[in-house]
Amino acid sequence: MSQDDQSTQAFYRGLTQPRLTRQTFMRGAGAAMLAALAPQFAHAEKVKDWKAWWAKQKPTKEFVFANWPYYIDVTSNGKDHPSLDTFTKDTGIKVKYMEVIQNNAPFYAQIAPVLKSGEATGYDMIVMTNGWYLTELLMQNFLVPLWQEKVPNFAKYASPSVKNPPYDPGNKHTLVWQSGLTGIAYNPKLTKREITSFDDLWDPAFAGHIGMFNDLTELGSAAMLKLGIDPTTSTPAEWKKAAAILEEQKKKGLVRQYYDQSYINALENGDVWITQAWSGDIFQANSKGYKDLKFVVPKEGCMIWHDNMCIPVGAKNPLSALDWMNYYYTPEAAGVIEDYINYICPVPAAKDYILNVIKDPDVANSPLVFPTDTMLSKAHEFYAYKSYGEYQTWINTFNPIIQG
Repeated sequence: MSQDDQSTQAFYRGLTQPRLTRQTFMRGAGAAMLAALAPQFAHAEKVKDWKAWWAKQKPTKEFVFANWPYYIDVTSNGKDHPSLDTFTKDTGIKVKYMEVIQNNAPFYAQIAPVLKSGEATGYDMIVMTNGWYLTELLMQNFLVPLWQEKVPNFAKYASPSVKNPPYDPGNKHTLVWQSGLTGIAYNPKLTKREITSFDDLWDPAFAGHIGMFNDLTELGSAAMLKLGIDPTTSTPAEWKKAAAILEEQKKKGLVRQYYDQSYINALENGDVWITQAWSGDIFQANSKGYKDLKFVVPKEGCMIWHDNMCIPVGAKNPLSALDWMNYYYTPEAAGVIEDYINYICPVPAAKDYILNVIKDPDVANSPLVFPTDTMLSKAHEFYAYKSYGEYQTWINTFNPIIQG
């Protein structure tokens, strides 16, 4: 890769930062919007025998793919996607690629009434983050159960970290597109020491220079990890304990701000010295020249999130969607895409492809793209809500922290 190509690629990678607002959990107007919608939704398509339904589907040569902006490989002119072009060449399936998902909340609000009415969304595959919106799609039977025999590459190549997630046991409806870790980032020149623990986010020595997320899922989960509580299996009583230490942190004036995506700018310019952080942001910041910034998985563990490929009910080309999923879970396809977008790749074997074929050691050797087994062993899944009432309880528990 030439230096010019590397500069161009770094530029486009930098543009991925606004897309990370997908991590902003539903609050404020978004919460009100879903509160109005959720109780009204009924099942979209009542299929009793999905195996028989799949058997009736006919192969097509079309595929409509709805994704987030800047979330797939693209050429330097910004017009072509090599992975999609190769897929079309290999399968004869023409892809209509649409960057229409800016955030989970508004996209869900867009498609849910359509699915409720029994109409097609116009998309054969969508990418949704694990959290309430994906849970709601599953609970309302708005997603097609996958014909897993048609995606053998998932069983062959997928990382254990993306198999059998708590929000979709057995991967019955979803396959991971990309993942990311939520841990701590810091500037050692400002903290004057290494950071190893969530306790460091409560250290008075950093008062006024600590960043916390305003994403309520992330905020509550971090506090539970500090207390030694596994967020994945936590209880409402434990949520209250986590909220109590967050309130204490706030009252002591330790937190500079509860940030959305803008935390990375505050870290880069030195307004915060230590902060909750998403792994992909720190890789991108380092690629832009902010070499002083470090990302750490605290000794208590970290959180892992997943953006998931899924097929909405009413999809016109579901077999083509399965063909894409199977193609994506190869080292070659995953490698080409991962070398561009730099999140956590769900296909570990793509590392060798990036290193030896694409010849990009910076990406291949980064633990923020291909985490070590030790890092992944310390990663916790987010709590999977079992009802709208549980979701509301979580929101009501942690929302007061970021207000006022």
